[in-house]
Amino acid sequence: MTSAVQIFGFKDCQATRKAKRFFSERRIPVHFVDLRERPASAGELRRFREKFGAAALIDRESNRFQELGLRVSGDSPERVLERALTEPRLLRTPLVRCGSKLAIGHQPEEWQRWLDARD
Repeated sequence: MTSAVQIFGFKDCQATRKAKRFFSERRIPVHFVDLRERPASAGELRRFREKFGAAALIDRESNRFQELGLRVSGDSPERVLERALTEPRLLRTPLVRCGSKLAIGHQPEEWQRWLDARD
């Protein structure tokens, strides 16, 4: 694989751990970014937003989404995504990137297609 895989997520997120395990079992090097220690940059989130839309990046079921009262506030997905720059727990994780390929959440079938397409 020519591009390294980047995984943005949280150490305590089950889906993020599954993503890390998926690639490590296939001996694919991973650069893991713990969003608790270093939130994703606006540029990084923009890549995912442009491909999937802001709503796809927001975890509407997360505890943080509910704690902040966003369920009743009616903010647009774009506004919530802006808030996710400082409140990364609002994001669906993991965010996985390999070159220009992107995936949100636990997507082992998609990741496998990436690996099958290499070479």
